[in-house]
Amino acid sequence: MAKLNVNGKDREFDAAPDTPLLWVLREQLNLTGTKYGCGIAQCGACTVHIDGNAVRSCAMPLRAVKASQTVVTIEGLSRNGTHPVQRAWQALDVPQCGFCQSGMIMAVSALLKTNPKPSDADIDAAVTNICRCGTYNRVRAAIHTAARGGGTRKAELAIQHPEGSAT
Repeated sequence: MAKLNVNGKDREFDAAPDTPLLWVLREQLNLTGTKYGCGIAQCGACTVHIDGNAVRSCAMPLRAVKASQTVVTIEGLSRNGTHPVQRAWQALDVPQCGFCQSGMIMAVSALLKTNPKPSDADIDAAVTNICRCGTYNRVRAAIHTAARGGGTRKAELAIQHPEGSAT
């Protein structure tokens, strides 16, 4: 039996060392908030934290994760959705289909932990997750809202449209 600390609890499971962390989380530990998207670490739907760093779990073999490390999934970010990033996501109605959003939230929360006031360039460099619905303007606005400590229904969404007008 292998052991990992996931969301603050030591969890045991039986899996081969080359099994991607994603499959252990979803199939053996029943933490299905982390999604399978592309399987090649490009889309980011599978993003979790390992010792606070955003990691694409679909390409992370178990042998690369030490039992002494801490894995946090979207279920462990906050028990009731009160993390500042989750509150900002709700306030600005970021998700459409929602499939990629848990990975996006995990990437953003890791960014804000190391860079509490990111510029747009910082966001572009750190948050490379793909959203098929194209909610990138709302994502960026929510990141800035969370960085300001916002996340209430009064959050501001300023979208610059191609023709120059703003919403």
